[in-house]
Amino acid sequence: MTEEGVFVGGGGEGYATPQELKLQYGNRHGLVAGATGTGKTVTLQILAEGFSQAGVPVFMADVKGDLSGIAASGSTEAKLHDAFMERAQTIGFDLDYRAYPTVFWDMFGEKGHPVRTTVSEMGPLLLSRLLGLSEAQEGALNIAFHIADKEGLALLDLDDLRAMLRHIGERADEIALEYGNVGTATIGAIQRDLLVLENQGGGQFFGEPALDLTDLIRTDENGMGQINILAADKLMGNPQLYATFLLWLLSELFEELPEVGNPDKPKLVFFFDEAHLLFDDAPKALVDKVEQVARLIRSKGVGVFFITQNPGDVPDGILSQLGNRVQHALRAFTAKDQRDLHRAAENYRANPSFDTEIAIKEVGTGEAVTSFLEKKGVPGMVERTLIRPPQSRLGPLSDTERAAVIAESGLGDKYDTPVDRESAQEILAKRAELAAREAAEAEAREKAAKTAAGRSELDAGFENFNNARRYDPTAKSKPTRRSSSRSDTILETFGKSLARQLGTKTGQTIVRGVLGSLFKSR
Repeated sequence: MTEEGVFVGGGGEGYATPQELKLQYGNRHGLVAGATGTGKTVTLQILAEGFSQAGVPVFMADVKGDLSGIAASGSTEAKLHDAFMERAQTIGFDLDYRAYPTVFWDMFGEKGHPVRTTVSEMGPLLLSRLLGLSEAQEGALNIAFHIADKEGLALLDLDDLRAMLRHIGERADEIALEYGNVGTATIGAIQRDLLVLENQGGGQFFGEPALDLTDLIRTDENGMGQINILAADKLMGNPQLYATFLLWLLSELFEELPEVGNPDKPKLVFFFDEAHLLFDDAPKALVDKVEQVARLIRSKGVGVFFITQNPGDVPDGILSQLGNRVQHALRAFTAKDQRDLHRAAENYRANPSFDTEIAIKEVGTGEAVTSFLEKKGVPGMVERTLIRPPQSRLGPLSDTERAAVIAESGLGDKYDTPVDRESAQEILAKRAELAAREAAEAEAREKAAKTAAGRSELDAGFENFNNARRYDPTAKSKPTRRSSSRSDTILETFGKSLARQLGTKTGQTIVRGVLGSLFKSR
């Protein structure tokens, strides 16, 4: 580390003079490429160390579990110490073992603080990419987000999104004229994809408390930049989720950070490992979004480094924006490998001292061809470079050491316990409960009104009957004793007469109910 840049390496005879990545161009992005086993992980580690020492926070994914050692000091007892010291002397580097301020994050909350976001913050575009939705399904998802926003329904987790999809499915006829048809088959397909995502552990990513970006952009009491490491070894079991998460994080940084122009050093450096996962089978709209973010985010003071095996994995529109490059060895076993090697060599400013294509094929482990931006942002001439050894531990921490680092971060109280506040699922459930209660009450009122109307008609019928007997001069006096058959005849006659008096179906129903028991008593 120098005052102006991050020292990357150099060499003795036949190799480059000291090579460094100038801090003022750290936000011009970069590329670290090379075949498996050629030293990309060590290059990531020494770049993170250099930026941290310059006071620049770093975010990087630990795909293989090897980068956690950056939180511990390298040891003179390590078997690699002698080789490291020899390399340091060769390139003129003062090797001083030290640990770096580190915070561990983990989407699953197992090897670091849980990192979450809400469904609303993820947005329909990235969520559609994550779920692999068709055009029709993506359209339905956009409708769900739009109506949720319009009705003030917060989409925080997958349960909220499921409830919202059911809601628009139930209102399909109502919303069709304004937004278009939303079929039940489409809704069902999205629901199945959400279930698959949840079964893969993706459900833990959505919820609150959501990640506060300011917790990534911190320095310690000594002014060293915080190195944020995302445990990604388990996450790589779902490559789509891994790539979508990192793209979401980039998008959030782009949207939330203020413009800073051309700062003396970056505000944050973001390492995107296994970058090919982002572009494999990606729709053009998504690639365009990545290109836009990469082009504009540097004005926010953020540098993005893509790490991949082959530079050809990165689309040309993005590759052209990567000014700082470290190219480890590429192996050319097939015709396609040879074409990729030739294409990679063409992306460097030629050095008359050697053939770049041959150098990329011949450099060994821990060596690379490098090119960093120079004054006025001009690409530097390609050089063969011996990569410097790391000052932190090369290799993973133990579980006990990792737990101690996590406990010391001071972020546990903020992120380790999930929060479940009222959101779309609860609000829609209350609406449904209220609607059901109001419907039941309306039905009860209607039933009571019908019963009351029937009773009024019955009372009127009895009154008419009594009046008829009272004023009929031919009516006989009520005998004191009657036979059972005579009583039945009078009652039946009375019932028929009364039914005629009432003259309505309701009255007839009530009469049959009142008098039926008498008829059955015979």
